[in-house]
Amino acid sequence: MAKNITPKEKDYSQWYLDVIRAAEMADYAPVRGCMVVRPTGYAIWEMVQKYFDDAFKETGHVNAAFPLLIPQSFLSKEAEHVEGFAPECAVVTHAGGEELEEPLIVRPTSETVIGHMYSKWVQSWRDLPILINQWCNVMRWEKRPRLFLRTSEFLWQEGHTAHATKQEAQEETLKMLEVYRKVMTEYLALPVLEGEKTEGERFPGADNTYTCEAMMSDKKALQAGTSHFLGQNFAKAFEIQFQDKDGSMEYAYTTSWGVSTRLIGAIIMTHSDNDGLVLPPRIAPVKAVIVPISTKDDVVENDLMPKASELKAQLNKALGGRYVNIDTNFHVRPGDRFFSHLQKGVPVRLELGEKEFAAQKIRAVRRDTGEKIDIAWDEIETKLPLLLDDIQHNLFNRALEFRKANTHKAENFEEFKKILEEKGGFIEVFFDGTKEDEKAIKEATGATPRCFPFACSEERGTCFYTGRENARKAIFAKAY
Repeated sequence: MAKNITPKEKDYSQWYLDVIRAAEMADYAPVRGCMVVRPTGYAIWEMVQKYFDDAFKETGHVNAAFPLLIPQSFLSKEAEHVEGFAPECAVVTHAGGEELEEPLIVRPTSETVIGHMYSKWVQSWRDLPILINQWCNVMRWEKRPRLFLRTSEFLWQEGHTAHATKQEAQEETLKMLEVYRKVMTEYLALPVLEGEKTEGERFPGADNTYTCEAMMSDKKALQAGTSHFLGQNFAKAFEIQFQDKDGSMEYAYTTSWGVSTRLIGAIIMTHSDNDGLVLPPRIAPVKAVIVPISTKDDVVENDLMPKASELKAQLNKALGGRYVNIDTNFHVRPGDRFFSHLQKGVPVRLELGEKEFAAQKIRAVRRDTGEKIDIAWDEIETKLPLLLDDIQHNLFNRALEFRKANTHKAENFEEFKKILEEKGGFIEVFFDGTKEDEKAIKEATGATPRCFPFACSEERGTCFYTGRENARKAIFAKAY
């Protein structure tokens, strides 16, 4: 167990921050609530970003950039939207040494300004659909910041689409939720639950919000990504109108969807341990590190380093990128060199000492299990990719089994409270309550409805809180 990391069983919050610090992923910025994403953390974000961006483009979306500053009047055009975001907004009142005629909002999200632009671009049904995404930063003034999970400024993507019909927009909303699920499960090794948000958890201004919910290793829920069907609410607020095929004027139907750097927090809290960061290989910027080991300079120079360079080139070619590094910190003790890569979550350490060199092999050490495997040089190009895939699947399956083991059922509110207090985790219930009921449950227990899971969409029963019949199956949990 690492001396520089608080055990998660002792203090989970401190454990989380210690893992980030030990892996050199991020640090707090001088402005309260903001963070600096360090190179290790940003390299992980680039990997996450790559997979999502590729998936967006596969589904016909294109990237654009919209402004950071939004006129304050824009937010007031959609009543629910301004009510939802007003407490979190940062406002610019002066610029160029003068007071502004109209204050500007630092974007908390971009539905309003993008709605304004779409109203200029859409004239006819031929102009639809518009399928645009942007990668940017946003600001939501956070009172209780935590690195990656909740910061006042964070990095994200936000997709915004406009469609001629309700059906097309609804299909788009669910299509992008499925894109999120696919990337999260296949690349981030996060076993997420897809479902619909309750009225109280819905995005401000949306008709429906759909979500991917993940369970962290402290049994709390984390909202990993959301997709919103906005109906015609923003189209009417910003006059996104078009001439239909029959010549009549219609309002467009719009959607929005986003994931952020909080996914890095999800990766940390799902997979990491008391020694430090654990990364699924597919999103690890360094998938393997070769560590030459010898106290003899001539052996290092003439034997180990040339072979390490040769193996690095072979493995990078086999993996299709610059994913393998060589550790040249020979002034540091081997154990400390090993530990530095372990704490940064490198999936496989490849040890190359004098014994390995003589035997024409390399020792592979798995980050997820600690297992040591000797691999011959002429087999490494084939076996390392297979080993990385095995680690990827092991991390996903381990997280899935943890979620299953910590999902419980409750028939009534008393049973619900007892499970939450004694076991925690996800609680399956039938629920047919109002926003006021959701608020009362949260005030009494700290738990919120995470979603109505798609997998249970046909199930009906008696509401655990109100006693109403024909209630839908829901998941409740304490959440980040």
